[in-house]
Amino acid sequence: MYQHKKHLFFDLDHTLWDFDKNSALTFEYIFKINSIEVNLNTFLEVYMPINLAYWKLYREDKIDKDRLRYARLKDTFDALNTQISTRIIYKLSDDYIIHLSRYNHLFDGAIAVLDYLYPKYSLHIITNGFKEVQNGKLNKSGIAHYFETVTNSEMVGVKKPNPKIFKHALKQAKALPEHSLMIGDNLEADILGAIDFGIDALCFNYHKEIIPKAIQSIDQLLELKHFL
Repeated sequence: MYQHKKHLFFDLDHTLWDFDKNSALTFEYIFKINSIEVNLNTFLEVYMPINLAYWKLYREDKIDKDRLRYARLKDTFDALNTQISTRIIYKLSDDYIIHLSRYNHLFDGAIAVLDYLYPKYSLHIITNGFKEVQNGKLNKSGIAHYFETVTNSEMVGVKKPNPKIFKHALKQAKALPEHSLMIGDNLEADILGAIDFGIDALCFNYHKEIIPKAIQSIDQLLELKHFL
């Protein structure tokens, strides 16, 4: 269906890099080194929706990254009625960023599908993640060499779904919208953002959320072979 495309733009977190698994391992580690006694599963159940809500505010430029990093932890501990000092929350926030890329689980099929696509297309990354963290993820997970360009929101000054980040990514890749395909998990940021800019998009719907029927989707990364 998309074999005529020349450039494939991937989201990183929740698309290639298994954010939920790696994040859980990171919290387990930083709680241990900081002697935080909290049930990890209980913490994550509360933290994950809070984190998503703060990321939405961050995408909408309603908060900055420092506020995001602190408030998502503060609100979670408050919801759990766990008393953690401001100093320790800031330390946990810093430790989380420092240690997140030490864990590098990719989604099943990620390497196989990149090996399949690499000889046929120019591959690129567009991410809303923080530059210093995302570069570490790409390098330490062993997939950086697949991608010709990496566009992150900090270098552009805006985040997906803002059209400016797609414009910047295409310019950097020397690509035209009609020759490009966006692949990501987030309906608002990745899929609708790309479509609004004139780029076809394919949703990696591993979380099996309800999405519009007009949106092409896959549940497993290896399904990309059927489209490309």
